[in-house]
Amino acid sequence: MIGSSDILRGKILIVDDKQANIILLERMLRGAGYESITSTLDPTRVCELHLINHYDLILLDLEMPRMDGFQVMENLKQIEKGSYLPVLVITAQPEHKLRALKAGAKDFISKPFDLSEVLIRVYNMLEVRLLHLETQRLYARVLAEQKVSERLLLNVLPHSIAEYLKERPAGTSESFAELVSESYAEATVLFADILEFTKFSEGASAHVLVGVLDDISARFDGLANHKNFERSKTIGDAYLDSVGLPGPLADHSIVAANMALDLVESMDRFNAHSRYKLKVRIGVDTEEALDDVIGKRRFLYDV
Repeated sequence: MIGSSDILRGKILIVDDKQANIILLERMLRGAGYESITSTLDPTRVCELHLINHYDLILLDLEMPRMDGFQVMENLKQIEKGSYLPVLVITAQPEHKLRALKAGAKDFISKPFDLSEVLIRVYNMLEVRLLHLETQRLYARVLAEQKVSERLLLNVLPHSIAEYLKERPAGTSESFAELVSESYAEATVLFADILEFTKFSEGASAHVLVGVLDDISARFDGLANHKNFERSKTIGDAYLDSVGLPGPLADHSIVAANMALDLVESMDRFNAHSRYKLKVRIGVDTEEALDDVIGKRRFLYDV
């Protein structure tokens, strides 16, 4: 949120070829509490000063020698391309007001100066300018976080899905909900279940149960990664993996059978270093079709 203190700290540049006008405006603004006020009598220096100081508001006189206010605004547009031109024009000519607004000025102050009018217009313009800048910062932050999220997603996704998404056109905000459906002619699912786990859990503490499940799951994960299985889920004492997803394999059933043997051996090695003697039951099934659903924010397999 933009507060009064932020507005009073806004950076202001006064541009006028008459020193008396500059002094008068400075006194008005400093008397109202504005802290950052600079000025110049030379309109040709406005762009240079703005590039260095990034003013939040430029009080610009229109009638000046060498370069009038309209030319100054044209030059400022080259700096603030596609952005908000923070110019409040100063003029004694009523016919110049409409032309100045068409040229890019956001508001105007009439000469001779009215204290209340000057302070209200300056405050309002600074508030709008600072809100505009804050909106730009928030938008840039959202875009940056979006890019980070997409990079993280691509690192987490299986390699073939990540490559598939990288080749797709850069998405707009409307495309995030887009789903990409893929189907596979054949893949194999492997299901591992610890036998009589309910009976075992009745005599063990929660700490022991979590430790045992984490140890076994880690062993199974290591084997799955080595065999290029796609881990689907772990629920309690049940472990589900699939092979042939998302990258089709001609020998997926053979790979699954070898994986089943490895899981049994892995449980034997666990038992050799543990006082708990557990057994695992393996189920292997090959299906004609498996659908996988990929989204920009997540992926899952319907097996």
